[in-house]
Amino acid sequence: MSVNRSRPHLFILPEDHANSQIAHGFVEQSHVQFGCVHVRNHAGGWTKVLKKFETDYADGMKKYPYRMMVLLIDFDNDGERLKRIREQEIPKELSGRVFVLGVQTEPEELKAKTRMSFAEIGRALATGCPNDRNELWSDELLQHNKAELDRMIPLVKSFLFNTEE
Repeated sequence: MSVNRSRPHLFILPEDHANSQIAHGFVEQSHVQFGCVHVRNHAGGWTKVLKKFETDYADGMKKYPYRMMVLLIDFDNDGERLKRIREQEIPKELSGRVFVLGVQTEPEELKAKTRMSFAEIGRALATGCPNDRNELWSDELLQHNKAELDRMIPLVKSFLFNTEE
């Protein structure tokens, strides 16, 4: 699927296959607008997500001002990872359009805890957006995403979600 670069759109760059499945589940949810979000190929590790963002996507974001990006990573219980990434890896001029989200540990732990497939997790997370986030977003493995979601949802709500359903 191709996005229209002259209109607001979102790229999701997942760390691994599990995160990719979550992202695809999110995109498959019926109230997510078709054609405005694209899940990129997974990078193979959170540090590779950062490298791939720098080498393959940062310049495109400068060229296409309507592009926004989610870096979907595992936080591996590292409470400082988000702060380091935001301060050291994301160019200041792009920081308002780049969001870092993910499971506090690893997606496999969330899958075991919820007894849902990765795609089901993605669909459930999409259901919790754009308005009141559901209890899955409040789970201890996801609640650390609140500040990023608070930044992101107002920017993507108008083009990403079909709220008429």
